[in-house]
Formats: sequence, C-alpha cells, structure tokens
Amino acid sequence: MIAGYALPGNIFYRIAWVLSMVVMLWGGQVQAREFGAYEVAVSPSEVFPQADRFDPISGTPPHGKAYQNGKVVGTVFLSSDIGYSGKPIDVLVGMTLDGTITGAKVVAHAEPILLIGIPEQKLFDFVNRYVGRKPMEAPRGESSQSIDAISGATVTAIVINDAIRRTALKVSRVGKSEPVKLQTTLLDPPFQPASWLSLLGEGSVRRLTLHQADVDGAFKKMGVGSGEPYVKAMPPESLFIDLYVALVTPQTIGKNLLGEAEFKNMQNWLAEGQQAVLIFAKGSYSFRGSGFVRGGIFDRFKINQDGSSILFHDHQYRRLRDLGPDMPEFEEIGLYKLPPGASFDPAQPWSLELLTHRPTGPIEKAYTSFALNYTLPERFLQRSLPVVAAPAAAPVAGKEMVGSGEEEESGPPLWKRIWSERMGDVMILSLSLLILTLIFFFQELLIVHPRLVTLLRRSFLLFSAVWIGGYAQAQLSVVNVFAFLHALMTGFKWDYFLLEPLIFILWSATALSLLFWGRGAFCGWLCPFGALHELLNWLARRFGVPQFRLPFAWHERLWSFKYIIFLGLFAVSLSSMAYAERLAEIEPFKTVILLHFVREWPFVLWALLILVAGLFVERIFCRYLCPLGAAIAIPGRLRVFAWLKRRRQCGDLCSNCSKECLVQAIQPNGEIHPNECIYCLHCQLNYVNEAVCPTLIMRRTRREKKAALSGATATDETN
Repeated sequence: MIAGYALPGNIFYRIAWVLSMVVMLWGGQVQAREFGAYEVAVSPSEVFPQADRFDPISGTPPHGKAYQNGKVVGTVFLSSDIGYSGKPIDVLVGMTLDGTITGAKVVAHAEPILLIGIPEQKLFDFVNRYVGRKPMEAPRGESSQSIDAISGATVTAIVINDAIRRTALKVSRVGKSEPVKLQTTLLDPPFQPASWLSLLGEGSVRRLTLHQADVDGAFKKMGVGSGEPYVKAMPPESLFIDLYVALVTPQTIGKNLLGEAEFKNMQNWLAEGQQAVLIFAKGSYSFRGSGFVRGGIFDRFKINQDGSSILFHDHQYRRLRDLGPDMPEFEEIGLYKLPPGASFDPAQPWSLELLTHRPTGPIEKAYTSFALNYTLPERFLQRSLPVVAAPAAAPVAGKEMVGSGEEEESGPPLWKRIWSERMGDVMILSLSLLILTLIFFFQELLIVHPRLVTLLRRSFLLFSAVWIGGYAQAQLSVVNVFAFLHALMTGFKWDYFLLEPLIFILWSATALSLLFWGRGAFCGWLCPFGALHELLNWLARRFGVPQFRLPFAWHERLWSFKYIIFLGLFAVSLSSMAYAERLAEIEPFKTVILLHFVREWPFVLWALLILVAGLFVERIFCRYLCPLGAAIAIPGRLRVFAWLKRRRQCGDLCSNCSKECLVQAIQPNGEIHPNECIYCLHCQLNYVNEAVCPTLIMRRTRREKKAALSGATATDETN
C-alpha cells in the first residue's frame, strides 16, 4: 500500500479477520450440537412387521431379538457410520435368521447434498431396496449399483452399504464361536492340454446366459416395465448376453484359453503373485459399458469376494481380438489384472456381478444385477488345517492393538478402498496439480511467450470445467469449510474427510497454495464453476457481447459482500449446520456442476441468472458473492511470497493493467490486491511486453535513440 492512500477495503479486511478469529474462538467453546438435519423415531415393528415382540435394542452393535409366537425369528439392529458430513448415518434394519432384510428405515443423517441438493426420498427409496436381500452375501462398498441408485451422493451410498453389511455380520456372530475352517491355497499343476468343452465342463470357465426375457423379468419384479420410449424394446427370445469368465493365472487354464504366446505376454504384464481374469461374451449387451469410454472405469461389472468389491480401470485391462487355437469366437474379450493391494484370494470362491440398467425417464434409470459365481476346480486347490499361532502378547496399558478388531474382520477401512478404486482419478488430478505448480514456478520463462500462456490457461480452465467438475464432480464448497471447522471444534478425525479422494486432494493443494499465491491458484485455475464462468464470458466477448466494468470505488465496496456472506453463514453454522447448508445455496455450484440443472426451478433460475450476468461482467459471482472465495481469501492474507512483479511507475505512469484486469484486482495506484487476484498472469504478460508497458516503451525508445546516435557518431568518425 502506498503511503497516504487510505483504502476503505483495507479496514474492512482487518475487521473481517478479527471477526473471523473471534467467531472461531467462540465456536471452539461451544459444545457439539446435533446438526438436526433429519431425525425421526422409528419403531422395530416398522422394519420387522412379521414379529409381535422385540427385545430392547442395546449392546454393541445396538440390536435386539425379534419374536413371533414366542420363537426368535430374527434381529433388529441399528447400522451407524460416519458420512461425509462428519455425522453418523443411522439406519434401523430388521433381519431374519437366514440374513434376509425385512425392512430398513433411515433414523438420522446430516449429509449436505441430501439436505437440499438431492431429494431425501431418493435416500429412503435406496434403503428400501435392501428388503428381501442378504447384505452379508453382498459385496462391501457395493459401488456400481449403489452409486447409481443415489446419483450424485456417491459417498453416502457407499457408507450405507458398508455399514449395513458390516453391522449385519457382527450381529450374526454375537454369541457364536467361529468353526475351524480348512486353509485353502492355490496350486499351479503342470500344463495339460484341454479342449473348450472340458474347460467348461470342469468349471475352469463359468458361464452366464441371459435372454431378454430374463432381464425383463428381473426389472418386472422391481416394478419397472419396458424402457420405451427411451430405448427400443428387444424381443423376449433375443440373446441379451452370453457371458464367460475364467481365472487364467494357472497355466493349464491360461495357456489353453489364451494360447501360449498371449499367456507369456500376460505373465510379463503381471507383477509377481498378481492374478488375472478373462471375461468374454457375445450378445446385444456390452459388459465393458459406457463408463470405460467416459473415464477409464468399467462400470458394468465388478468382482466380489468375501464382502470385498473390486472395480477395474483402463490401465488394468487388455483387449484381445480372439482366444487361443481351437477356441470359440466371441464379440468382446477382455483380460483384467487384479489391482495391487486388492483383498482377493484366488483359492476362495468369488463372483462376477453384472450390472444392467433400464431408463425410466429422460434422465432416470433403474438398475439390477446378475451374479456369476466362480470357484476353481479341486485340482487347482490344496486344503490343510490352519497353523495355530502362539497367543499374542497382552497389549500395553493405554495402547490399542494395531491390526486387530474391526479392520481385521472387515478388511481395510472404507476410505482406503475408495482411494484404491479411484486411484486413476487421483493420479490424473495429481498430475494436473503438478503442471499448474510448474506453470506458477516458471512463470517468468513462460510470460515471454504470450500465446503459449493464453493456450495453457484456456486449456487448464477447460480441464477444470469438464474433468474436475463435469466428470470427477470435485467442486469445492463453503460447506466443506464449515464441516472442517466443526470437526476441529468437536473432535477431529481424518476418516470422513478421506472418503472423497479428489475433494481431499484439492483442499490440501488449496491450503498449501495459500502460502505462495493466495486464493489465485484455486479460484483462478482449479474451481470448475469459476472456470466455466470465465470460459462463457470469453465466448460472449468473441461474439461481441458488450462488457461492463464498475467504477473502482463501487467495485471496491461490492467485493466486501462475499466476506459478509461468508461470516454470516459461518455464524449460522455454529447454531445450525443444516440451516447454514441451506443458505449456502447462494453458491450455484451444486446446481450447475453436481446436478447439471436437474433440480427445482428456483435453484436453476438463480444459477442461470448468475451465468447470464457473467456474460456481461466477467466472473461477477467470484468478485462479489462467492463465500468460498472469501473463506479462502481471509487466510490467504498470510501468504509468504509475492510472485507478481510490479514497477514503481505502475498506477502513476500507466494504468493498462488496472483497466485490463479480469476481476479488477489491481487498484488505481497500481498495487495488486492479493485477496481479489485470481492469478491469471495477464498483468505479467503486460509487464514484459515492450509494445504495451510504457516503462519498457520508454526504455526501448532510449535504446533506439542511443543506438542511432552511436551509429551517427561512428559515421562521422569514419568520414
């Protein structure tokens, strides 16, 4: 700040900083309150209507027996696990003695996207689908089917699936001792030639044949009829899919199915001890699915084993044209290697689950699945009694035993399984962050090439809008800030923040970037809505849409609105998180990025108003209304480095940068305001441009005059 220039905004930011610290300190003394998002009393008879009496629900996990005419007919239990909100998702479940669900009701939840973004009825309908199923036989983290069942609420669906399955398993084991099981290991006997029929007959290859009538019948049981007029109905007798699967790591199976050359290629492709499955089919339905084309994820099938679920990505897949010699021809053949770290035992039974869908409206679909069970023939297995381990030493007082208890029983934590399934997306996002970091660190080398900088920026904005927002749905929100601050006040745990890998990575990168570039890295490059906002304005300018710039005095006062909005929302969140989340709908992110305008008309109208206004005033929402930008800008004042260069003549001799700044973050005195700068680098392009910057123009003119005088002097001396 130049001495003598009194900037009113400076006073405001100091006040905002003090207020935010006071509010946070006061909030730290406030005891944890219930979010109060959704809470309802549910009686056991609502989830187990066949029973006439129930024991009180108690114990760990909370459960009680259900009776009919004096006989025990099942159990009612409470499934509870932490959702993305950081609060439990509680579901009351009734289960018969054979593990069949008789009913399920949501008791309480505080999931942000289900409070206002997605109708809660979708959650209730999703939970009702458990009726008649056996969760202990279903895969843990049932991703494909459950994600699509609550589209846009991925984490919530996965948490509910995992919690119900795990709690049902625990309840079924209460009071029971585990029988001694034989230990089964995989054998790889010497290669023996085998025909197609012998491989199929002994069970080395398993088959699932579905005709259209089978699929129609499955949907009919769900109350879903024909997909017309959204998709053409097929004749009942037509072949839907003839699907085959085989574990091809044993050489007798692999060499016969693949041929010797392809089997050797597979061995070179696999790491030591890694397993591979071969999936091949013919028919009208493709098991690869549209998800593979869209983002490298196979979304129509997965492998299930002992409560674990495994999805495949494109880097774990090889497309084959045909099988080995003397094998039948198929339309689709895929070789898939099990991802490293997957909890898969080839010696134990497993199943391939095929997901099918049917449209029920212009954008809505119903889903059902079919299972193909697989067990290796006995000649590939060796069974023996397990080795009894020595008793473990007693734990040291005050310390918990690592690796025991729930993780040993249920496998890796849920967040680890989610990260494993989304590792491809994690790598893409991490690479993009590395590229952005290199752009910032080497900006001095780049700004001498203005066309390259412009191309890089627009390409990155397109990536943020399309991939980060449209595909990965990794749009940050001020609600995430509230959830984090509440977690600090009420007992911080990493687990529920790790449930969304891309959101976690973006928040971590944004927090780190505040030290270097303030809010500019996220707001200017990584925010999907901000990127869309800017790209639409660029297109509008290309088509001649007039642009409006407010006088700086008005602009300076209006940008304070977003700080007022943020502090107001934060204060409300300390009293009622649910109400704060509803007020946070001032952000159109959910409507535009997450739900693609498929919601109630007031939200759509608000989003459209902002986007249309942004065609005339560049990034109007980012400038004046965005509470997330304000939340990031306040700690951004603590940045350590000042990377954007200015000259003492800026604002005095020249005001080009101030006039051309995308968001008017450059003050009339030439100083860049760090809280408003989105780090577009446009001013840095002017800084080195000898055709734009007056200082450089004068220097160039002096050099040219000096060179001309030197040349004239040399000519005179020669003469």
